[in-house]
Formats: sequence, structure tokens, C-alpha cells
Amino acid sequence: MADRLHLSRRHRHILERLIREHLPDVDVWVYGSRVTGRSHDGSDLDLVLRGPELREIPDNQLVNFAQAIHDSTIPFLVEARDWARLPERFHAEIERDHHVFVVPGHDADLGHTL
Repeated sequence: MADRLHLSRRHRHILERLIREHLPDVDVWVYGSRVTGRSHDGSDLDLVLRGPELREIPDNQLVNFAQAIHDSTIPFLVEARDWARLPERFHAEIERDHHVFVVPGHDADLGHTL
């Protein structure tokens, strides 16, 4: 399934590191063009952040994560949205076509518990 995601290994590792550092207990899904196959190298990356028990992620964590992404060497826009703050009508659309990127306590590339 990893090959379905249009994202280089280098950028994938940077994102995984930043997620584990700033959002260690959050499931992260990718949706949008980088999953559907309609992307190019400069396409933005759409992330949905699913906090524990699908509760809102604290603002300071979201801000710190956004700043870390901005300060990184990732050369495209990364849009990270909190699942709990999205209108429910978007939930079904995202659930229909997404890629599970990071699950807390699991290595995303190897699929095993850390």
C-alpha cells in the first residue's frame, strides 16, 4: 500500500519524524491527490490528524507541528487538519479514499510495533 502514496521516501521519513515528535499519540491519514493518483511532485499533501478517541488535538500541538513542517526541508505545502474539527460531511469522503500514514506505536514502513 505504501507505493499507492505519491511521496518520496525522504519526505516520508521527515514527516514520520515530525509526527512522532509533535503528535506522538495521533493517527495520521493522507487523503487527496497524493492518494488518488492525480498528484505531481509539487502537489500539496493533505493530512488528517485523528487524536485519541477522536477528540480535538490541543491548539499548541497543532501550531508546533505546523511550524515544524514549515521549518523542514519539505518543498511542498502540507495541509494538516484535525479530524474532530472537520465538518462531518468530510469524514465520509476522507474515509472512502485515504492512506493510513502513521499509527502511534507502529513503524509505518515496516508495519510492526516499535
